[in-house]
Amino acid sequence: MARFFQPKKKTQLNTKHQSVQIEKLDHLGAGIAYQNKKPIFIEGALPGEQVLVQITESKSKFSRANLIKIQKSSDLRVEPFCPHYQECGGCNMQHTDVSTQQQHKQQTLAQLMKKFAGQTAELEAPITGDSKGYRRRARVSLMVDKKTRQLKFGFRKKQSKDIVNVTHCPVLAPELNQLIPPLQKMLQGFSNQDALGHIELVKGDNTRVIVLRHMKPLKEQDQAQLEAFAAEQQATLYLMPQTDQLDRIVGEQAHYLEAGVTIPFEPNNFIQVNQQVNAQMVEQALNWLEFAEQDRVLDLFCGLGNFSLPMAKTAQHVIGVEGVDSMVEKATFNAKLNQLDNAVFYQANLEQDMTGQPWASEKFDKLLLDPARAGASGIVDQISELGATRVVYVSCNPATLARDSQSLLNQGFQLDKLGMLDMFPHTSHLESMALFVKD
Repeated sequence: MARFFQPKKKTQLNTKHQSVQIEKLDHLGAGIAYQNKKPIFIEGALPGEQVLVQITESKSKFSRANLIKIQKSSDLRVEPFCPHYQECGGCNMQHTDVSTQQQHKQQTLAQLMKKFAGQTAELEAPITGDSKGYRRRARVSLMVDKKTRQLKFGFRKKQSKDIVNVTHCPVLAPELNQLIPPLQKMLQGFSNQDALGHIELVKGDNTRVIVLRHMKPLKEQDQAQLEAFAAEQQATLYLMPQTDQLDRIVGEQAHYLEAGVTIPFEPNNFIQVNQQVNAQMVEQALNWLEFAEQDRVLDLFCGLGNFSLPMAKTAQHVIGVEGVDSMVEKATFNAKLNQLDNAVFYQANLEQDMTGQPWASEKFDKLLLDPARAGASGIVDQISELGATRVVYVSCNPATLARDSQSLLNQGFQLDKLGMLDMFPHTSHLESMALFVKD
């Protein structure tokens, strides 16, 4: 007998306001309440609070809800310092103080390492910096309102493509905040605002950088006005007519100083957002690796040389490996600029077998990895073949750090040190550093 598919009736979502008790925070900083043993995730809620919520999503194993009202407040709750906190999609942890945020991030790191790598480690003191004015780069969204035809200038709203108009961002570097009001005013006077895509603001140690992404050619008078503005502000101006095209129009190339080396960069190159934390991070990595003058060091996912170049000032020889050709060229240039002839850079796909790579046949004393969020899957399984006895792993994703740690442990390494890096205060994002040693 034939059977016909009959779709199940969708369960009606109960959107009636409900009062729940917050038990704890999840790894992303959202409050967790339980209803019939099923977790409900509520952004903006804190442990110990009684809150009124509205369910927005209900799955078989979890639900999500919006915070409607705080009925009983936690002693950990503070008043958010940014007037845009309720709307803006950034800085989701402003409702509690920095110390509590850091404790939560440390707990998250420890829990993930224990759960996925089976490692229980006493955490080192966290690396921290200023909690405001720390961002040296930001992307500002631009959009013409279809109804009012006014140009919106700011950051994306929570879970929305709409834009929160911003004239000042408390976590942005003061030097970049100074550019926002006059830049906003000037762009609002452009004759073809529909051509505007977004603005990138970046702070170098020698200049401030403005990048304008535009979808259509700029009108001559608009571009002239923009160039005059950059010159008046003593800023560097780039135009980006295509995603893969970046044209410097006004000013000098930006650079930053780190551990006694100068590192030039283009605004589309990766640099750490938080310069204070980056400086301490580099210093700690070098200290944990315990360089001797004769050491040969391998830096995987080396980028522009943020770690490689400072290491080359101490170690005998440093090899940096990066997947992007243009970054290898820039790192090589940066080494020559700093007169570091003991740093050599190679391009390689670090997700593939390294056998046959010219640098892989050499043996190293120390090794550093600083991969992207996806982690070091692939190359991490080959670390023991390179001979290093001390490995520092810098991570922007504790889940992939925990996963990759399993591989290092299976290769005979032991977890010696583990610490949290508070690169993004007032957000749930955490970075970390781990040291693995081998006898």
